Amino acid sequence: MATPSRRRAAWQARAALLPVLLAGALSLAACGGGSSPAQSGQSAPAAKTLVVDASFTLKTADPGRNYEPTGLIVGKALYDTLLTFEGSDVTKPVPSLAESYEQSEDGRTLTLKLRQGATFSDGSPVTADDVVFSLNRVRDMKGNPSFLLDGVEVTKTDETTVTLTSKAANPALPFILPNPALGILNSKVVKANGGTGDESDKAETYLNGKSAGSGPYQLESFNAQSQVVLTANPKYWGPDKPTYTKVVLRNVESATQKLNVQRGDSQVALDLSGDQIKTIGADYTTLKTASANVVFLLTNQDPAVSKVTTNPKIVEAIRKGIDYQGLLELAGEGSVQAPGVIPTMLLGALPPDQAVQRDVEGAKAAVAASGVSNPTVTLEYPSDLTLQGLSFQPIAERIQANLKEVGVTVELAPAPVATALENYRNGKEELGLWYWGPDYPDPTDYLVFLPGKTVGLRAGWKAGADKELEAIGDKAATTIGDDARKPLYADIQARLNATGPFVPLIQPSQNIVTAPSVTGLQFHPVWTVDVAALGAK
Repeated sequence: MATPSRRRAAWQARAALLPVLLAGALSLAACGGGSSPAQSGQSAPAAKTLVVDASFTLKTADPGRNYEPTGLIVGKALYDTLLTFEGSDVTKPVPSLAESYEQSEDGRTLTLKLRQGATFSDGSPVTADDVVFSLNRVRDMKGNPSFLLDGVEVTKTDETTVTLTSKAANPALPFILPNPALGILNSKVVKANGGTGDESDKAETYLNGKSAGSGPYQLESFNAQSQVVLTANPKYWGPDKPTYTKVVLRNVESATQKLNVQRGDSQVALDLSGDQIKTIGADYTTLKTASANVVFLLTNQDPAVSKVTTNPKIVEAIRKGIDYQGLLELAGEGSVQAPGVIPTMLLGALPPDQAVQRDVEGAKAAVAASGVSNPTVTLEYPSDLTLQGLSFQPIAERIQANLKEVGVTVELAPAPVATALENYRNGKEELGLWYWGPDYPDPTDYLVFLPGKTVGLRAGWKAGADKELEAIGDKAATTIGDDARKPLYADIQARLNATGPFVPLIQPSQNIVTAPSVTGLQFHPVWTVDVAALGAK
């Protein structure tokens, strides 16, 4: 679950997929029964270990530098945030370390009242000073997640109140704060171990060995290539104590994940494909849902890059010529057509009936009207990247075949992700196949597709290219209130679908499997799964 714009490390070559085989005793311990203390109201059951298999995209356990999908799973377990989400619902942030919050009418000020009684794993209280240090550290270290707090000033109002002030209206801020990268650290511990809260901060080494948070788990060991081990925090302040005394997160390729969960070597598999999940067995809990990742095509609007894709009729032909239902067949059960750039579960998403439909004759007519004889374009995409078990190669091949039917020749140019990503970021791809996942579950994160913005520029779409659309985007970015925001984002996407350089394709399915002994599985578009919320039976 990474974004090509900001999760920079997540787009680097994947860490070597190293299956880690744990001893049989570990597997037996992981399968132990019993209810969680929170569920039964009884004393804690015998020690239980949960083994979770994932294809790692992981660099660090330091929340201020952590912005990779696997890292967000780890961060969610180790570090509480001011706000969070209830289960898989991303429509409303709810209190966590903050017991309440209030946003000003102009959307510039967010005031948070801190919960009393919350403690770090060493038993010391979580204070306003810890909050201010932690959030400022993320912003000022200039790591991958620093953009989350761009233009936000964090101040201590009093011992129990923190105020976040933005330069402009920031309706997304309550939706940003649940991100595990904004987890609150024990500032005294971090400062004692090299933490300065700016670009000279040296606390990452310490935080890759020990955690300094208030979350339900503590860090026992960390290896970005093989496995991460978490142990239950005995001083966890929350009402729901974790069921499992130990969680082992292992780096395992997709095919092996299925075998492991079937033979009891693991209890959770996070990265199965649509085909794999079909044969997993009826006894297992399977979750098949559309992911929050939107796979899309970009057609470059820079004449120096392409004389073909800058022709609006060629873009129209590409949009009308793609067989979207055929792409869904490739993606497997649970996947859906992306009606726009905003995924279906977020505010502002277009309804399914507004998704672009294939129109072969219309596409052929557009090619004829373009004035381009035998149009040929080069499609670039990462050759070594998979998304929910789905490779980009068959998608590219299907697009090539689709467009050949309507008179557009597509030459495929796969490349390792590091190479392809460089061309994409530099706006050098004539036709590009990529995906976007939410940095945070709010539609403001998708304004980057507009002219002059991050992804717009990668498509050679410069500021001023569509002034009316840009004005609507500026208004949407500062509008407060969901009822007022929703139609603005719908309008933006309808315009993008009609004349923009992007073609939303599909949201691949997210397929997660748990052993029969595991309960409470829910998918979350930011941190995938909350391991502390998983129970046992």
